[in-house]
Amino acid sequence: MQDGDILTLDGDVLLNLLDGEELRIVDIIRDAYLLHAQGLTDVPHSLFLTPPGNQGNRFIALPAYLQAEEGVAGVKWIGSFPGNLERGLDRASALIILNAADTGRPVAIVEGSVISAKRTAASAALAARILHADNDASAVGLIGCGVINFEVIRFLNAVLPGISRLTLFDTSQSRAALFGERCAARMPGVSIAVADSIDALLGSASLISMATTASKPHIRSLDACPAGSTILHVSLRDLDPDVMVSSDNVVDDADHVFRAQTSLHLAEASVGHRDFVRCSIGEILTGAFAPRGSHDRHVVFSPFGLGILDLALANAALKWGIQARATGILKSFLPTRAML
Repeated sequence: MQDGDILTLDGDVLLNLLDGEELRIVDIIRDAYLLHAQGLTDVPHSLFLTPPGNQGNRFIALPAYLQAEEGVAGVKWIGSFPGNLERGLDRASALIILNAADTGRPVAIVEGSVISAKRTAASAALAARILHADNDASAVGLIGCGVINFEVIRFLNAVLPGISRLTLFDTSQSRAALFGERCAARMPGVSIAVADSIDALLGSASLISMATTASKPHIRSLDACPAGSTILHVSLRDLDPDVMVSSDNVVDDADHVFRAQTSLHLAEASVGHRDFVRCSIGEILTGAFAPRGSHDRHVVFSPFGLGILDLALANAALKWGIQARATGILKSFLPTRAML
């Protein structure tokens, strides 16, 4: 590379680099959470931009700094447009810019939707491995049959290889059926069924992942769940505030997740405090808290999605891409002569 060059990693290259690396990615996410719990990160609040005529569309900027071996700073800029699904497009598209921590100069542009989906799924799988360790993990339920839950089940299958039964629910039966076919191709030998209601799905397994496009709570009770279930509340807005208050809540970062009308944010507004959140996943990883507060209560993991996770995975993927000679280069992208 010459001065002024910027490395690039496109989406197809990322898919090739990261496919089959689920366990390595979970370890990367775990290490990022540990650094965060130890105060070795800087994660400002995400910034939200809502375009005019909003129909659930939004842009989100996630700046972050991670004090890894050499330190890395950067930002993810993601557009989330639920209506894209009706156009045959992915809901989200994103870019990640990585900057050198010593000079501040941008060193790489990485396609962000693949990184975002993988780090989200790895976070959920890590939580399942920790929070559901002593529970039956042979059956899994998925609410929402989109890209994120497809990645979640891939990562769950890697960290909990005993999965034998999968139950699906989506507001679109045809989408659920197609999703089931794709899961069957990826997980031969696993029994797959489509539930006709959310309550039927909740009763089918004690490990549930919720990854929907819901903008407000629509699940009023977890009574249908087996005792001591683990709920991976990935989409953050599915559960009623009363459900949150009565659950054993684990988050990634309380300062972040109590924002943007999440179920936890609504619950805080309802009861006037945050005492119903027991701890963060980082505090469990450091040993400060036990994985579960009670084996009878449902534990709900609500990850807001910290920018350090995007940075950690994008930085690792960049290194793998360099080793595989799979990166592109924007030649002389930065000015090479003085402007003054």
